[in-house]
Amino acid sequence: MNNKSLLPTVIFFIVLGIGLVVAYSVQGVSPAESTVRVAIAIIIASFISSATKIANPWDKAVVLRLGKFQSLRGPGLFFIIPIIDTIPYWIDIRVISTSFKAEKTLTKDTVPVDVDAVLFWKVLDPKKAALEVADYNNAISWASQTALRDVIGKTMLSEMLEGRDKISDVLQKIIDERTEPWGINVISVEVKDVLIPPSLESAMSMQAQAERERQARVILGDSERQVAEKFAEAALTYTNNPVALHLRAMNMLYEGLKQNSTIVIVPSSAIDTMQLGSMAGLTALTMQAEQGKAKNKE
Repeated sequence: MNNKSLLPTVIFFIVLGIGLVVAYSVQGVSPAESTVRVAIAIIIASFISSATKIANPWDKAVVLRLGKFQSLRGPGLFFIIPIIDTIPYWIDIRVISTSFKAEKTLTKDTVPVDVDAVLFWKVLDPKKAALEVADYNNAISWASQTALRDVIGKTMLSEMLEGRDKISDVLQKIIDERTEPWGINVISVEVKDVLIPPSLESAMSMQAQAERERQARVILGDSERQVAEKFAEAALTYTNNPVALHLRAMNMLYEGLKQNSTIVIVPSSAIDTMQLGSMAGLTALTMQAEQGKAKNKE
């Protein structure tokens, strides 16, 4: 039992108890008079308990007097005139979240999607929320769903999958314009999920894989082009400087022999320039390789 119903009940029994004590404490009163006094005590207790109301810190009570708007009451303790005053609505002024969705809705490129979203809103004018719309909770839910369907129908699937923030902003503006006359402010809209058919999901996965492979091949081709350009620059250097080519060839041959290779492929031009065909050249090259192996062992 909450405070709204607990306090009037307590007041009723307190007032009734006081009335009964007064009714039976008077001496020389006939049973008929005692019954009348008890009835009066019950009526007074009912009247006072009905007139006493209490609102929570987040509630606003809409008070109507003889069918006309009287005032907004709360939070805290307040009183009304029973029978004359009525409270048809208790308006919650906290931030409220409402989930809504659009199922099997076609996008601009005729793709059926299921979209789930959450709306965060707050009542700024309880009077308008109570008087301008019959049920503002259901009205907000329906307004949100219709706005979501409208936005989906005007958006491509790729835009929905990549630009959820943009769609959320558009939804917020549309829903806020619709609910502003009701005294309600839309704080934000968050698109939670966009579900597409499984067959289309598989096709999109294959398309993404093919795109990644294409990008990988483009990068590989560009790398080969850059390497070829560097080789061309190096060839120009060796063409204008035979000594550099000679030293490079000797280094390649030395690295091959150092790794205990039994076969080393050397261009014939390098053999001629380094005189590797002669006995002296082979002897010098072998001694150099042996010295390199000895250093590696040390």
